[in-house]
Amino acid sequence: MAFNEVSDWQNRPSIKMHVPEIFETARLRLRSPRQEDAKVIFDTYAQDPTVTRYLVWLPHQSITTTEKFIALCIEQWANGSAFPYVITQKSDAQVIGMIDLRPHRHGANVGYVLAKEYWGQGMMTEAARCVFEYALAQRGLYRLQAFCDVGNIGSARVLEKVVMRREGILRRYIVHPAVSSEPRDCYLYAITR
Repeated sequence: MAFNEVSDWQNRPSIKMHVPEIFETARLRLRSPRQEDAKVIFDTYAQDPTVTRYLVWLPHQSITTTEKFIALCIEQWANGSAFPYVITQKSDAQVIGMIDLRPHRHGANVGYVLAKEYWGQGMMTEAARCVFEYALAQRGLYRLQAFCDVGNIGSARVLEKVVMRREGILRRYIVHPAVSSEPRDCYLYAITR
């Protein structure tokens, strides 16, 4: 009997998140992706090996890859399996990155990417803080978590600035193909309510 209870809990569907199509902060506007974003994303960061170093995908070699990615993002929004936001500057609507909420049981996983030109300016911290505050206010959502490669000091710093706590190291957990074809150690960060 206890085994079935655990099994039932593990197979429980993810919460249904209701998220706005747009978030705004002092400097940023986060919105749902559009197919026309592909070219800007490709040109701005998707093909940059420095930006993609610690991501789970290699730099895009053609705009076709970016177009397929954006189509997937739009599909995820439509079916509620994930909510990727394009991050733009309010001042000029320039696309500078993305942040993604992926519902999982009673929480959500978070991932993000930011064009190198905007590193060190607090942009991702601002975007993440906005999304995290909203997500944690949702009924039924109790945990937000993110992973980052142990070598990705910048990402770890962002997660700490948005008050996530490092819960530990996941050994040989995620392949970052630009670094290695083998799984690498990652920090697990989380915030709960």
